[in-house]
Formats: sequence, C-alpha cells, structure tokens
Amino acid sequence: MTHAANHMDAGSRSGHWVLRIPLEAIVRLSLFLLISVSGMVMVEPAPYDLMVLGLVGLYAFAGLELRRSHTPLLLLLGMWITGGMLTITVSGDLGVATRYIAISTFLVLSAFLYAALLTKDLNRMKTLERAYIFAGVLSACAGIVGYLDLLPNAYELFTRYGRAKAAFKDPNVYGPFLLLPALFLTYDILTKPLKTSLFRLALLMVLVLGIFLSFSRAAWGMLVLSGGLVFLLVFINEPRKGRRTRMLGLLGLVFIAAVLLFAIALSIDEIANMFFERAKLVHSYDSARVGRFARHILGFEMVTERPLGLGIGAFTDYFPEEEHNVYLKGFTTYGWLGGFAYVTLIGITLWKATALIFQPRPYQKYVVCFYAAFLVHVLVGLIIDTNHWRHFFLLLGGMWSLIATEAALKAAWRFPLGSHGGKSSVLIKSREAGN
Repeated sequence: MTHAANHMDAGSRSGHWVLRIPLEAIVRLSLFLLISVSGMVMVEPAPYDLMVLGLVGLYAFAGLELRRSHTPLLLLLGMWITGGMLTITVSGDLGVATRYIAISTFLVLSAFLYAALLTKDLNRMKTLERAYIFAGVLSACAGIVGYLDLLPNAYELFTRYGRAKAAFKDPNVYGPFLLLPALFLTYDILTKPLKTSLFRLALLMVLVLGIFLSFSRAAWGMLVLSGGLVFLLVFINEPRKGRRTRMLGLLGLVFIAAVLLFAIALSIDEIANMFFERAKLVHSYDSARVGRFARHILGFEMVTERPLGLGIGAFTDYFPEEEHNVYLKGFTTYGWLGGFAYVTLIGITLWKATALIFQPRPYQKYVVCFYAAFLVHVLVGLIIDTNHWRHFFLLLGGMWSLIATEAALKAAWRFPLGSHGGKSSVLIKSREAGN
C-alpha cells in the first residue's frame, strides 16, 4: 500500500475519495492555533480560554497522557487549587471568589495540557516555538502601531496609561508575554550562521521594541536578565573556541544596535519623558508608609494568624492596593495549604530544571530558553502578582514536559533497548526534537 493510501481511501463501493488526516497533524494544528491566539485577551473569556477548555476535554477523551514524573506538578497544583476553594468559605463576595478560583482552575488545566502534549512528543516544541514567535511578533506589532497611533483608534485600543499593551489588559503582562519568543530567537542567532539569522534578528528587534514601549520596568529587567542568562548558558555549553569568539562578536554588535535604537527612541520627547519617569527604581507607591514593600511585610504578618488566608480579594479591605507579590498572594488568597504548595512547586521546578541546563541534549535549546524565562518570572513574582498570567502556566507546563522527558530518557538508558516498552521511543523523539 502506498503512502497516499494511508491518507486517502478510494472507496470502491461508494466511489468517493475520503481524506484521512493523521491525529498528530490535528494535535499540532490545534497547538499552533492555541498559542497563536494567546496574545488576545482583551475580553474574558478570551478565545485562548475557550480553546484550552475545549482541547482539555477533547484530549482527555482521546487519552491525555500524564506520567509519574508529572506527580509533583499534579499534586502541588491540586493542593494550590484546594487551598483556594477552602478560602472561598471566608471570602466576603462568594460570586467574585468563585470566579477567581475558577480562573485559577482553568490555568492549572492549561499547565497539565502543555505538560502532557509536549511530553508525549517533544517534537511538538517546534510547533509551540513557531506559534509563540508568530503570536509574539503580532502582539509586538500591535503594541508599536498602537503606541505610535499609526492606524485609526489604534492608540485607544492598544495602549493604556500611555504605554503599549497590544491586545492585553495590562502593559505589565504584555511585556513579559514577549519574553519567551525573544529568547527563542536569541538562541538561534547565537547558534546558527549569521547569514541565515538576519530575518530572526529583525523579528527580535520588533519584540525588543515592543517590550520597551510597554514601559514595564519588570519586563525590561526580565529581558536583560533572561537574555544575559541565555547568552551565558550557550557560551558555557559551547566547546568550540571559534563559536565562542563569534558569540562575543555578536554580543558587541547587539549592544551597539541596542544603543542606537535606544538613542533614536529617546530622541522622541514623549518616549523620553515616559522612559525617565518609569525608569525610577523606586516610586512613591513602592516606598510609602503602606506602599508595596510595606504591604508585603504587613501582609505576611497577617497571614501567620489565618490558616485559610484573608479571603479572596480581601487584601484591599486592609490596604489601598493588592498584594503585588505572588508568594504573599499564595497565602492571602489560597491559605496556608495553597501558599506552601505554590512555593514548594516553584522550588521543586527550579531544582529539577537546574540539573538539566548543562546536560548535552538535542532539546537543550528549549531547556535553556524555558529555564531563563521561568526563572525571571519567578523573581518578578516578588513584586507582581503573576498567578493569573496565562503564559506563566505555559512556561510551567513546558518546564515539566522537559523534566518528564529527561526522566523518561534516563529510564530508557537504564534498560536494554526495547525491553521497557515505549520509553525507548522517547530517546528517538527527543533526538529528533533538536533538529
């Protein structure tokens, strides 16, 4: 039987040709579409939300595969949600509290979805990468067009408080959303011939400009730290001296280009004024008597006496603004159970992932980029509530797919080829994923 016959059946009785689409093609197409719409969250539920719920239901029915190595992710996120459900009982507005935990539950399901789909076949990471670069560049273009008011009503639609936000509600979410695709492009530029990377460099400049125009101090810092970490890890893991010299040269060129773009941007008065205002390390709302940092200390003192937390949305009953600290929010909104579960999950994820970054694997690109992006999100969680950022749970699920793949790979090596069922196939698929 020919290859075409595997996909088309010339039904002799019916006289019709029937197109048979491989399941893997459907999975990859749905994954691409899901990531492609992840930057459009101006209304809730967003298209992304509906697609996640639909795909979780569809793939659960078709046999969504979660492995033993996913246990910490499943257990700790389950405890996080359970803590939130218990906190509903001490919340003032049950409707608001229930909706809040429902969103948290949806995000947990999205992390499970990514972990399962990517672990099943790590080649799907390439589909995720392409879709995320597409979504990131599209969002960055929307933010740039909106900030510069290049189309009718674009400024009103794609900016907030004079800052680019694209199709997000908040510039502080829009900026970090662009981080992972920027890291994918950075990795390729560092490791591939320069003549094949000019288009990637152009896309990277669009993403960097998009992040800059978000005027998010957190996003600026995340870009510098994660980009520097990717460069450092690639440099350390590269054994060839000639490649290392090339990387240092690229670093110099990027620095010069960044300085030139920065100078051009600051020549526009509106951008310069906003930049110098946002570039202040500490604002009055940070250091005031009940500012951001004081609220962190007082908030942690309060939750030591409340095992079920303060109640969902109740922090503003005591303070003028919300927690702006995802770890504090873990305790105020999800109680002791949820708070400790969240902190433990972050710690275990970093511990397991750190062991992978120096391993010579074909999928090292994804380990390095996901690790760098995840680490800076963990750090920025000290000053921002990230527990409802959709792309954070994509990072979390992606990290655990890599952790699970490494565990399966090591298990396959411990057994003779073919003696342990499907685990040997993980080795083959992971090798292909790096190509």
